[in-house]
Amino acid sequence: EVQLVESGGGLVQAGGSLRLSCAASGLTFGDYEIGWFRQVPGQDHEGIACIRSSDGTSWYRDSVEGRFTISRDNAKNTVILQMDSLKPEDTALYSCAIGPIVTAGCETSPYAYWGKGTQVTVSS
Repeated sequence: EVQLVESGGGLVQAGGSLRLSCAASGLTFGDYEIGWFRQVPGQDHEGIACIRSSDGTSWYRDSVEGRFTISRDNAKNTVILQMDSLKPEDTALYSCAIGPIVTAGCETSPYAYWGKGTQVTVSS
């Protein structure tokens, strides 16, 4: 059974940083797209960053590019999202997901396995 567990969320002041971790079990980080998504109540989740486990090719949503960094440790089956210069509008439930490789880029993968998420709250 594939399981994804996120950790590292919390409460931080605007301008601060958080480091989210996504640990996968039940599979080996061979050749997958791994994405981070966030969702606020009443809205659909949005993809904010993703990375290809095989070669590290990544993508960022415009609103987080330059502030967030995604990385992977294939030996530990873990993907990290380093979030710096956080803003109140970054407040959301952050989840990770794994999907198949797609030629159009990781942001278009039909993500199949999802974690339950970790809450990030940024105070002004």
